[in-house]
Amino acid sequence: MVAEASKVQIRPAIAADNLEIFGLIQALATYENLTVTGSAANLADDLFGAFPAAEAIVAEDLELGKLVGFVLFFANYSTFLTRPGIHLEDLFVLPQYRRQGIGKSLIAAVAQVAIARNCARLEWSVLDWNSLAIDFYRGLGAEVLPDWRICRVTGTGLTNLAGAALAD
Repeated sequence: MVAEASKVQIRPAIAADNLEIFGLIQALATYENLTVTGSAANLADDLFGAFPAAEAIVAEDLELGKLVGFVLFFANYSTFLTRPGIHLEDLFVLPQYRRQGIGKSLIAAVAQVAIARNCARLEWSVLDWNSLAIDFYRGLGAEVLPDWRICRVTGTGLTNLAGAALAD
């Protein structure tokens, strides 16, 4: 799919896109006041290695030959629906390319993957302070769930938790 006004193509990511995707991830982290602690090498392995953990779809400016946005996603499962789903981990479009329908096209592409794979739902998280994103997602028909909070265990906490199961 190509957006005529900006000549942007939405397509599945390929291994040659890895460094640009990683750069977009770093730009997203800056926008969200976060820090990237991973590496481009890990990303390449996780997206394009022998056992991919995630997938990505990119937006490429055809005139400049550069990536201007991406969406990264992976499979999940709903026990209540007893059907697979897709979790959208990250969506990012460079600021100068926003308001051209690129973000919507990227999410729509993931929705097409979900439909093709007979998924029951597509879901993602949004930071509570990001009212622009919340309004954008609601405009796409997404419901922002008020009652759910993300729980996360990383690093030493993850190691300790794993060890706790062995100690019991």
